[in-house]
Amino acid sequence: MTKLFIANIRAAEGVRPLVTVRAAAEGEARLFLAAAYPDDEVIDVAEPSDWTTDADTGAQDGDIREHAGVAWQAPSSLA
Repeated sequence: MTKLFIANIRAAEGVRPLVTVRAAAEGEARLFLAAAYPDDEVIDVAEPSDWTTDADTGAQDGDIREHAGVAWQAPSSLA
């Protein structure tokens, strides 16, 4: 079963918009992101807690999407 993870990724040009990835666990999500962005730094990966969107976040393991105009924000620990 896949879960949704959000990622904060820094490229040479600066921070990318919010990236989502579908994976079974955080470690697997990091592997998918490292493969998709080999020249970038994966700063943080987290489950999005109560974050909702109407954008396509994929459905299968390894589905990665960039969400233009959406900046990374760490999930709230108040959930």
